[in-house]
Amino acid sequence: MSGIVVDTSVWVDYFAGGEVALLDDALRQGMVLIPPVVVAELVSSAHRPRDRRALIEFLEELPLCDHDRDHWARVGELRRCCREEGLSISTPDAHVAQCAIDADALLLSRDRIFVTLAARTGLRLAH
Repeated sequence: MSGIVVDTSVWVDYFAGGEVALLDDALRQGMVLIPPVVVAELVSSAHRPRDRRALIEFLEELPLCDHDRDHWARVGELRRCCREEGLSISTPDAHVAQCAIDADALLLSRDRIFVTLAARTGLRLAH
């Protein structure tokens, strides 16, 4: 396993003081990867400037899932395949899933869409 990709839903719980033992362990071990879209979603939800600065400083310490144009083509292909099977997935969610697939990492999320997606793809979920 190359790491754990953490979705926005888990970070929101984590920053609200929720206990996320797997995330704590992964942070200690330096195994957390963060998709760029998750950075954008988290920063956009921080209302106070002080909170945004602290959040950005925290996130800067995490390795970013850095991908080229081929990654984005795979995101589009994932969405297309899902749509053909009657599953609607947003571009941000497809990007997060594809980050985990590309990194051969587990995905840690609270969003049910990823359970459905994992049943149809090579996406592996952390439990």
